[in-house]
Amino acid sequence: MCTIEKRGSLFILILDSDEDDQHRLNPTLISSILSALSEIKSQSTTGSALITVAHGGSGKFFCNGFDFRWAQAVSSQSDARRRLRQMTDSFREVVAAFVSLPMPTVAAISGHVAAAGLVLAFVHDYLLMRSDHGVMYMPEVNLGITLPDYFAAAMRAKIGSPMALRDVVARGVKVRAKEAMEMGIVHSIHDNVESTIEAAMRLGEELVNKKWVGETYAEIRKSLYPELCSALGLTHNLIISKI
Repeated sequence: MCTIEKRGSLFILILDSDEDDQHRLNPTLISSILSALSEIKSQSTTGSALITVAHGGSGKFFCNGFDFRWAQAVSSQSDARRRLRQMTDSFREVVAAFVSLPMPTVAAISGHVAAAGLVLAFVHDYLLMRSDHGVMYMPEVNLGITLPDYFAAAMRAKIGSPMALRDVVARGVKVRAKEAMEMGIVHSIHDNVESTIEAAMRLGEELVNKKWVGETYAEIRKSLYPELCSALGLTHNLIISKI
């Protein structure tokens, strides 16, 4: 599940602890995130911003991707594949909601982030990462799983270097915070989970103070990632609000 806290115009989306603090994306969490984003969008005003954080006892994971244990908790392989497709299709809606959200977004990556969890991080505008623990990891090449179209589009949208894109996606390299910073993937790195979240809060407040018009911000964001928007079925609208 996830919860929302609100501090003025700053929204905090909290991925709450599951049984092992991995915050795996199963139908329950995916639906909870989608509902939370809908609520945040409905409450947004000029100058809103969103920070996503993960809570858990160990602090080991930000999000460890799709919940394969849930997918495989059925009697047949075909049913497991159906469950995986279900998660892939419903998570597409979450990605589209983030890309369309009328406010800047910040992810405070407090631990390991992998596969669909990395896509969740990448659809934020700013990524902050702790340097003392955790890696970014796309394991699909090692698992023999192909990428959904919107996964691949998100990777291409957020990893500018062809060599870095190859290493992350086609080699399954585990990327630590310093390397992610050198690749231009993360906005900043911090000593531990506490300082990462504190920095995310400061950045969130800075973004709130910009008092940007949310609808305009969302359309500018969409214009930056046309391939991702095409994969998500999102259209781009022209807004001229001050002429």
